[in-house]
Amino acid sequence: MASRSCLYVVLLLLAFQSTVIKATVPVVPPQCRPVPAGTLARIEFLVNLVIGVAEFFLRSSDGTGIEDIAPGLVQGPVPIGATLATLDSPTRAVVRQFGLALVGNLRAIVNVTSLRAPLPRPQLNFTAGVFANILNLSALTPPFNVYGGQTQFFLVAEPLTSSLIQYYLAQVIPSIAGINQLQLVAGIGLNAAAQHGYFRTRLNAIVNTTVPPYTITVASFTNTTATAVNLLGLCGVKNEGLIVPLALGAENRTTTNVIPGDVNSLSPRRTERETLRIVHGTGNATLPGGIFPSGFNGTLFRLIVILRLF
Repeated sequence: MASRSCLYVVLLLLAFQSTVIKATVPVVPPQCRPVPAGTLARIEFLVNLVIGVAEFFLRSSDGTGIEDIAPGLVQGPVPIGATLATLDSPTRAVVRQFGLALVGNLRAIVNVTSLRAPLPRPQLNFTAGVFANILNLSALTPPFNVYGGQTQFFLVAEPLTSSLIQYYLAQVIPSIAGINQLQLVAGIGLNAAAQHGYFRTRLNAIVNTTVPPYTITVASFTNTTATAVNLLGLCGVKNEGLIVPLALGAENRTTTNVIPGDVNSLSPRRTERETLRIVHGTGNATLPGGIFPSGFNGTLFRLIVILRLF
């Protein structure tokens, strides 16, 4: 009898544990689920984003490109529409440093993984109107110009760097197999997080000021751009403005939101398809446009297109 009673207790505990697990695992909508892929395929996908941000920072700060810094590291069409941004000298130096750091990240990828130089550079479109369209700022008068002022540049650089860190967390880090690859991705992720934090901090320092030539505050701009990114991503609120309702603040005790996060202040995460919907500016992972008018390079992007994983 004693053994039978113990068996009943064990079965009840297992049933309770199963119920708890089922109750705490969120149901992920189909459009928000990751595409099965290995470590190398995800890093190959990531390379497109790293190249894109590196080229944007370099060309915006001093007019150079990756090939000027590291000949032979990348190969592909020259980016469209890039121009020098209106930045003060210290900020220009920081943005250039960020671009140089990303070049180093690309070299590390070549050194650690089986991906080889020259890494294929996708077609990139840095025309001011492209950023305005993606961030739902195209209706402004005069037209929003990322290169026209320092604050305008920050308003674009912040969501652009968030796409890097959110993809690292969601897809690349969990897929890593091997200590060398783990160290590589951790190092790149920390660099990306620091860059994102820099732009959030700079914007937060002027959060209640208006952005010339408009009468719109920085806080309102960041809410607009975050909403635009979330709508394109199709997977809920993952980008947030600098000022949020108390219900969305850390521990529901603050409306200041320098570091965005979920209910437990964990960094938001995005899958490949979410990322593509945003940087394409189309809300469709298989329909290129925006910053990547010809889509991404690599096997994972081709798989998404072939399987029509919108």
